[in-house]
Amino acid sequence: MSVGLRLLGLCIFLLKNVKTDQIGFEFQPFPVLKNDNLLRAARGEVVDRVPVWVMRQAGRYLPEFQELRKLHDFFTVCRTPELACEVTMQPLRRFDLDASIIFSDILVIPQALGLTVEMHAGVGPVLPQPIVVPEDLKRLTPDGALSRLSYVGDAITMMRHKLEGRVPLIGFTGAPWTLMGYMIEGGGSKTMSKAKAWLNEHPEDSKLFLNLLTDAIVDYLEMQVKAGAQMLQVFESSAEHLSKEQFLEWGVPYLKRIRDELVDRLTKKAIPVVPMTLFAKGAGHSLKEQSELGYDVIGLDWTVDPLEARNLVGPNITLQGNLDPQDMYRDPEELRNLTTEMVHKFGKSRYIANLGHGITPQTPITSMEVLVEAVHKAL
Repeated sequence: MSVGLRLLGLCIFLLKNVKTDQIGFEFQPFPVLKNDNLLRAARGEVVDRVPVWVMRQAGRYLPEFQELRKLHDFFTVCRTPELACEVTMQPLRRFDLDASIIFSDILVIPQALGLTVEMHAGVGPVLPQPIVVPEDLKRLTPDGALSRLSYVGDAITMMRHKLEGRVPLIGFTGAPWTLMGYMIEGGGSKTMSKAKAWLNEHPEDSKLFLNLLTDAIVDYLEMQVKAGAQMLQVFESSAEHLSKEQFLEWGVPYLKRIRDELVDRLTKKAIPVVPMTLFAKGAGHSLKEQSELGYDVIGLDWTVDPLEARNLVGPNITLQGNLDPQDMYRDPEELRNLTTEMVHKFGKSRYIANLGHGITPQTPITSMEVLVEAVHKAL
């Protein structure tokens, strides 16, 4: 028998005899998922309990993360699958969470496109050579960008095995406007004034920029699904800097492209389409428009009333959120009451509990314990 036929027979045996809920890009059978409440909630199915996870749940508030960071640079952790998996697993060892999210950063895409991104203590991300004028777009190198992100796919595949089916694994990306803002501002900004000036002064180049980023994002998310991501989240973290009119012009079309093109690609390749979440911080003014983009889940920041959000998006979209991260500093009983009240407002159907933004660095460990327990006991 030829080597080719033996390999074919082995593949057929694995597919027939190994239980698996998804096959990664290396055709490794993944462990069967034991807790699928997150995915059920995203699809509008009945759940055993309200699922809960927290944005930035693997990070600075955990002492074990701080210890690991003393030994390794931030982006070294991102680029080393073993380290990324260790950090991803850390909160799961402490808390009864219903999801994991791969440890990475939204700015790995600008890095892959050729920009230097550094993480400075006490400052955050810094891009020392930002995009200043339209001519600078020629410095970007989209060809080969996906291959330069392969470490994320490797970490996702590795993490699926390390989880042993415990909870689903979420992959993610920054959205085009958010990434464009960082790349022009040279880091985080309280105003995004330089990036907003681009929209007015260079509208055609802004469209070119946003489309370039959208292309890279679709490639990146497709790779994550192939690697084993069971759900995806798109972070439009800088939507708060745009008016509703600006968000509908400079955010929405590209967010729709991401969802539609990714689903089309996966469908044509017979790859299962995973649920997708859109989290546009500060864009509560456009919830109805967001609900029409095809995403399964709409994330809410803490400024949005759950009942009002449900009325705007309708019954067929799952909502995620939206406790104020600052509430995690309240005393345990007060936090428990606020969490229970939040869950009651959202209800058990089509709801994923979360914070209204990422958990902050000084959050007490006990607050995470109270939050997770309160969510699970609320209904």
